[in-house]
Amino acid sequence: MLRFPTCFPSFRVVGEKQLPQEIIFLVWSPKRDLIALANTAGEVLLHRLASFHRVWSFPPNENTGKEVTCLAWRPDGKLLAFALADTKKIVLCDVEKPESLHSFSVEAPVSCMHWMEVTVESSVLTSFYNAEDESNLLLPKLPTLPKNYSNTSKIFSEENSDEIIKLLGDVRLNILVLGGSSGFIELYAYGMFKIARVTGIAGTCLALCLSSDLKSLSVVTEVSTSGASEVSYFQLETNLLYSFLPEVTRMARKFTHISALLQYINLSLTCMCEAWEEILMQMDSRLTKFVQEKNTTTSVQDEFMHLLLWGKASAELQTLLMNQLTVKGLKKLGQSIESSYSSIQKLVISHLQSGSESLLYHLSELKGMASWKQKYEPLGLDAAGIEDAITAVGSFILKANELLQVIDSSMKNFKAFFRWLYVAMLRMTEDHVLPELNKMTQKDITFVAEFLTEHFNEAPDLYNRKGKYFNVERVGQYLKDEDDDLVSPPNTEGNQWYDFLQNSSHLKESPLLFPYYPRKSLHFVKRRMENIIDQCLQKPADVIGKSMNQAICIPLYRDTRSEDSTRRLFKFPFLWNNKTSNLHYLLFTILEDSLYKMCILRRHTDISQSVSNGLIAIKFGSFTYATTEKVRRSIYSCLDAQFYDDETVTVVLKDTVGREGRDRLLVQLPLSLVYNSEDSAEYQFTGTYSTRLDEQCSAIPTRTMHFEKHWRLLESMKAQYVAGNGFRKVSCVLSSNLRHVRVFEMDIDDEWELDESSDEEEEAGNKPVKIKEEVLSESETENQQAGAAAFAPEIVIKVEKLDPELDS
Repeated sequence: MLRFPTCFPSFRVVGEKQLPQEIIFLVWSPKRDLIALANTAGEVLLHRLASFHRVWSFPPNENTGKEVTCLAWRPDGKLLAFALADTKKIVLCDVEKPESLHSFSVEAPVSCMHWMEVTVESSVLTSFYNAEDESNLLLPKLPTLPKNYSNTSKIFSEENSDEIIKLLGDVRLNILVLGGSSGFIELYAYGMFKIARVTGIAGTCLALCLSSDLKSLSVVTEVSTSGASEVSYFQLETNLLYSFLPEVTRMARKFTHISALLQYINLSLTCMCEAWEEILMQMDSRLTKFVQEKNTTTSVQDEFMHLLLWGKASAELQTLLMNQLTVKGLKKLGQSIESSYSSIQKLVISHLQSGSESLLYHLSELKGMASWKQKYEPLGLDAAGIEDAITAVGSFILKANELLQVIDSSMKNFKAFFRWLYVAMLRMTEDHVLPELNKMTQKDITFVAEFLTEHFNEAPDLYNRKGKYFNVERVGQYLKDEDDDLVSPPNTEGNQWYDFLQNSSHLKESPLLFPYYPRKSLHFVKRRMENIIDQCLQKPADVIGKSMNQAICIPLYRDTRSEDSTRRLFKFPFLWNNKTSNLHYLLFTILEDSLYKMCILRRHTDISQSVSNGLIAIKFGSFTYATTEKVRRSIYSCLDAQFYDDETVTVVLKDTVGREGRDRLLVQLPLSLVYNSEDSAEYQFTGTYSTRLDEQCSAIPTRTMHFEKHWRLLESMKAQYVAGNGFRKVSCVLSSNLRHVRVFEMDIDDEWELDESSDEEEEAGNKPVKIKEEVLSESETENQQAGAAAFAPEIVIKVEKLDPELDS
């Protein structure tokens, strides 16, 4: 009698791999055949379904971090978010290539995250979704940043790039929810800007889920006490978000524009700092050294004035010029200054100013929204705070214009000074001087004399502060990220407009005029602007967060399992939001008689509504082999479970009495069988939700499930964790050693389910059935079928090759 090989599938294996590093997190893309992984080395990996082929790797680095704790896909599948514990950063990565599009810091390490999309529809929202963003019509497109700077983000540096659009995503509101230790929970609109900070929840977040109708937020936390932890479920009302959804969407969209523009301005300033070179400080350091070493009592300014007026230099000055500065060095210094100043000037004009003007536009629009108090005041949008932010942006624009004037003046001064000094040094070496260089008018001499008078004064106070006597180079001080005043602030003496403002008390305090900080650097004014903008946009996050009230608290169980494993990263409990029926589901296990029994808790997203069969436990009874109808009975413990789709849960079971290597099962559990309306009255929870559920196991109704299909024995694999994806009809199983992965196609025809009854006979008699195993091509299969009538065939069965050595 023919026995079919036990490795033939109920679910078909489509990929299998042994990975070099332990995997601590995995999650399927919601839209594509991609799965994202995080490993213990701090890498984020993207694999494709086909043969589990690696698409790209995002390696750990000092800027982002090295300790990945969790991953989440944006609902459209175009961005991947991951959290890093060591740097407390959240990074948004492009799915097409391993590049950070955006990152931000949080107050506490993030232990879990959930990225949801709002599905509520209304006429107001539809018109907003369909309307073109006016800023695209009224504002010029931001110039792309130069590629030749190391810190330039790819989002702003690629020519004709739509990366900024990819980062902002669809207009429909999506929210990234973050959870961490000490009750840390924050909501970020479009994954970029914080719109809520939740307070009042104790413990570390294990799982969280914001409903797609924005009516409630489900959270599972644990509070550690004396070697164990108490795990509880909370449901928070989020009615403010739901009631003001159109306003929240518009406000959040503005916030993300502002956040992106602040990043653009930051990157522009970073490029300017890189364009400024240390070589530009060479003149200051050489002149300071000259002061320290010279024996004469004449000042440096007098030495250069003497050279300018009489064409002769003292022996000491000649030594400085010829031996330390040199003709070649002076030429190189002049070229560096001209190149550097030109680059900085272009960045200020085309990037810094355009970014600031766009920022001013969006803040002005936000101020207009805040003025509609009926709509936006309940959300905490404050017109006065936004006015302060607008004023701060204006001050930043003024400081950028001041830098342009300093650059323009310095370029003219240096050009004339270096031309004169270059000719003077050539004469000292008795080299030939070109006629066009030798021409110097009285105006040129006056210009150089004024430059020497202004820049070559020795300043002992400056030496005490900066270790130098001179500040010939005036641009670099604007780019220093420090709180000190400018070494050489602009001279406002004789400025009629400045004097007029200072003498007019009405104008000096007028809200129509932007305040001016003549003694502060551009970096200082930029940081001040960022802080004021953060403060004004922080208030809505505080108001919305405080409106989220805890409505339900259910203590689940006391967990005594050790923390040395990475179980926490794959774990139960698992939260799911059914968008069609507006239900929150929670999967968790309770230890009973040394077995982990799977429980399903469900609550309506609208806290005012109740749901039948709110709590039910699942017992896995028997599994029937399709062909022979023989039944496999045993005692099963639930290892892991995740929602495959709204109607199905994918489960990994352990047969507690099964033989090693044949004791793990992959099961698809249909919820339609769990929640059977015909006998729902028999499965009602008779206990109380105020008492810990593991202390009242007998009160939890238990439904025993028997399976005739949709299950599979996982051979040669100590399966421990599972990640399902109903959209792509696949599941990925991970072994207990966290290295061996096996990917299954779950939606295959029933006719491929084969008999595994030989398991029992094989194990009992220890006589394996001998079958020739071979992988056939389609043509070979057809040939064998054609010859079946003429010959007594050697039975050949197409089987999947499983490598028993993959599991250690």
